[in-house]
Amino acid sequence: MMHLVLGGARSGKSRHGLSLVADYVARGYECLFVATAQGLDEEMRARIARHQDERREDGLSWQTLECPLHLSACIETHAREKRVILVDCLTLWLTNQLLEGDDWPLARAALLRALETAPGAVVLISNEVGCGVVPADPLSRRFVDEAGWLHQAIAQRAQQVVLVTAGLPLILKDETSQGAKE
Repeated sequence: MMHLVLGGARSGKSRHGLSLVADYVARGYECLFVATAQGLDEEMRARIARHQDERREDGLSWQTLECPLHLSACIETHAREKRVILVDCLTLWLTNQLLEGDDWPLARAALLRALETAPGAVVLISNEVGCGVVPADPLSRRFVDEAGWLHQAIAQRAQQVVLVTAGLPLILKDETSQGAKE
């Protein structure tokens, strides 16, 4: 089962992802948090700490892995039946990929393959960045384009896609047993 949760900065998307994980834990799943952020500056370290505090307060028994680059390998290694993996977030992973200079098309294809074959459940959090003006510089334009294409590819494969704004989830797609039409 794959869930894609999109939203802007401070939209409530991570909180919504945590609630999806809590639903799985209530059904006997263990939970794994895959962090893609790198604490390279004080502001990012503060953001990471805020998210860590949220997880400590939610009452779930989290295992945490830091995976800024090799997300497909992480999912392939750690996905299993009765485990839900929360990846927060895809756009930071994309940023890391583009800045690292690795082969983005290969990394993207590997992630899509890993997601398609992952047992258990995966909840993917990502920033919706395509609602603003076209960026002025080439790297930023590429980032927005690649994020949009990645979101489309994952949304096509995901059983559920949710857009969160102002803390409110808007279900864009729901092929889960709870949302499937009879």
